[in-house]
Amino acid sequence: MASPPGALKIYRSKRDFAKTAEPSGDRRVAPIKLLRFVIQKHAATRLHYDLRLELDGVFKSWAVTRGPSLDPHDRRLAVEVEDHPLDYGDFEGTIPKGQYGGGTVQLWDRGYWAPEGSTENMLRKGDLKFVLEGTRLHGSWVLVRMRNDKFGSGRTNWLLIKHRDEYSKEGDQDALLAEDKSVASGRTMAQIAAGKGRKPKPFMLAKRAAFAADAVWQSNRGAAAAPARRKSSPAKRGAKTKRATKKRAVKAKAR
Repeated sequence: MASPPGALKIYRSKRDFAKTAEPSGDRRVAPIKLLRFVIQKHAATRLHYDLRLELDGVFKSWAVTRGPSLDPHDRRLAVEVEDHPLDYGDFEGTIPKGQYGGGTVQLWDRGYWAPEGSTENMLRKGDLKFVLEGTRLHGSWVLVRMRNDKFGSGRTNWLLIKHRDEYSKEGDQDALLAEDKSVASGRTMAQIAAGKGRKPKPFMLAKRAAFAADAVWQSNRGAAAAPARRKSSPAKRGAKTKRATKKRAVKAKAR
């Protein structure tokens, strides 16, 4: 499954692929019936968490400035950014300083998501309700588009809010963000920055390839995917959570 033509125009315009080995969106990604999501902890100029939801062959993406919160009272700013290619969902490593988004990237969460209604209508109205079934995040969430850009950023700003359900925790604040451990490799941000430890287990790529432990988005470093031992297909692994995801989506709609 490749990205649709023209879908990554903005993404590609911001990157010089002669200097960076970031994925251009040409690599084949494992096709499955479930929609996938990833959250990447990104120590760029400012630490933030990139929420990416698979939709129409790309990752719809938001930079959540303070990270997600399990407290329904917390409204976390989520800045809409350009669509990303699906193979970006397997990256964990370092973007060199001087390149767009330079800094260390950790795969903080990943799994499957289900919209609570028509994604087209919800995105148009600026009220995207969805259910997550990941390693760290579960249950019902909503992204609400802000009407005015009070920050003067020139970007489209949203608010990420946890719905009240069995997974919400009032007063949780940032306890959810305390654990510094990759869901793909078990590494800390410091280990990733140093290029040490295990390489991340693949989740998106069709050929079960994984980025090297010292992956750096730069053409003269080993960012090319290396083959991993073949295990069960993503479709088979995803089937284990399919019933749980649909069940939570139905429960969320009933509320």
